[in-house]
Amino acid sequence: MVATIPILLRGVKTDWTNYDLNPLARNEVSLGIKFANVNGSDTFRVFTISRWACVPFCLLGGWVCYRWASELWGPISGISALVLWSTSPIILGHGALVMPDVPAAAMGITATWQFWKCARQPTWSQAVFVGLLLGLAELCKTTLLVFIAIWPLLWYCNSSRNARTEIGVRGLRRTIMLLVILLCALYILNLGYGFLGSFQKLGSFHFVSRKLKGVAGGEDVIGNRFRNTVLHDCPIPLPRDYLQGIDRQAADFEIGDRSYLRGTWQERGWWYYHIYALGVKLPLGTLIMIVTAVAVTAKSSHYRHGWFDELCLLLPVIGIIGLISSQSGFSNHMRYVIPALPFCFIWISKIGMAFHFRDRYIAFVAILSLAWCAASSLFVFPHSLSYFNELVGGPRNGAKHLLDSNIAWGQDLLHFREWLDRHPEIDRIQLATIGWVDPQFAGINVALPPVAPKYSGQNIPADLGLEVGPQPGWYAIDVNFLHGTPLPVAKGGGRWKRIPPDGPNYEYFKNLEPVDSIGYSTYIYRVSTEQANLIRHELGLPQLTDK
Repeated sequence: MVATIPILLRGVKTDWTNYDLNPLARNEVSLGIKFANVNGSDTFRVFTISRWACVPFCLLGGWVCYRWASELWGPISGISALVLWSTSPIILGHGALVMPDVPAAAMGITATWQFWKCARQPTWSQAVFVGLLLGLAELCKTTLLVFIAIWPLLWYCNSSRNARTEIGVRGLRRTIMLLVILLCALYILNLGYGFLGSFQKLGSFHFVSRKLKGVAGGEDVIGNRFRNTVLHDCPIPLPRDYLQGIDRQAADFEIGDRSYLRGTWQERGWWYYHIYALGVKLPLGTLIMIVTAVAVTAKSSHYRHGWFDELCLLLPVIGIIGLISSQSGFSNHMRYVIPALPFCFIWISKIGMAFHFRDRYIAFVAILSLAWCAASSLFVFPHSLSYFNELVGGPRNGAKHLLDSNIAWGQDLLHFREWLDRHPEIDRIQLATIGWVDPQFAGINVALPPVAPKYSGQNIPADLGLEVGPQPGWYAIDVNFLHGTPLPVAKGGGRWKRIPPDGPNYEYFKNLEPVDSIGYSTYIYRVSTEQANLIRHELGLPQLTDK
């Protein structure tokens, strides 16, 4: 909603024809294609303006990391947390998109910071303010619903420190304050949806997830397990679309999807996917700081703050990563755990206290790690979305571990246009790229590369409608297609085509050495007749002759 403000003021074309209100429908792709079609090449300018509107979230996240870490561990730790946030390739990459992950991280850490202050010295005005922040955070991303479970636990755990003074009237006062926080958050959440469908009876909803519909059947079945029960007439104090959005997301995880990890495809995901993804996507300097922070916390009381302060940072990390990891229907997007990162950055910045304690070895590790984080990230910038750390060989080897939004999401289309401008000698290049914006809007004439069998003897479907390769020529291939993605390829003219992930497809390009690359998402190949015939021989295809 924030991202739309500047383009609404500027004026923008939209096309809402055939919008489907069916709860089973997912309209974002079809509407996005129509949006790009009616705006044409101006689509890129619209995206740019919208993305600028999201920059304040990135600035807010960095400021809160600095402030909270400074209040806990001192100014050097505050600067450390700020550097970790500001140079993180994950934040730089996803913060440049109109996506909820980084805004949710920024609002989540802001709300929790103020909650931490309120829990220590509660006042009525502070409770209202914290509730408003929590509501805004919940509007960013439903993952932050974990706060509804974590915050009451932290609130009463902090009260138990002073059990003698937190009984009777004072205990009741704190309980009412917690209710004020939650009620204010609920009000802001409903306000964000204009109270549309708020307090609708539970039995009147049409659910699609098995958890809520409670009926057997296929994916196209809707229902409601609460209909004609004692809860049928219970009013739900949530906006209708908010609850149905949660239901739709739950259904997607139940249905599952083809997932990729470390060169392996399977029909569902892995519970440890996001932990592994963080291990290869976080800079090595950040990983060293995590290990160091754990070690010094366990070893020395100097680095241990009050347990309530520590829990306010650690429980959100555990809760967010735990919630996401429990949803293993598909594993394609590391970005789901981004809201946990600022809590982690602040906690590990505690090793900055080594300068105060004159602990030279830990101070050296802190300086080296921060420098490593910044240098490693900025070396890849502005292709931060494709960043992978040195443990796996950097972004060039990233596709051996993760695909999709972790490395290539169609973000280098304009860079490819610039590359073509620098190489006017190439009169024809065939492109295989993902993304839902027609490459023609970027001034790129699209011709699909020929497909080839994945193994010798594989049949080529007659209805595939593509030339059989390899063939000599120039090619630009998205890294996702080098590893058999099920995502469709853009054909141009507002059309997309599904390439069989199990072949025939574009995986044969892995046997060739690229001559150049567009960022780290698209690789350029120049295939000679000799190279094509070598692969064709291995696949049992007829040999080509020079014309």
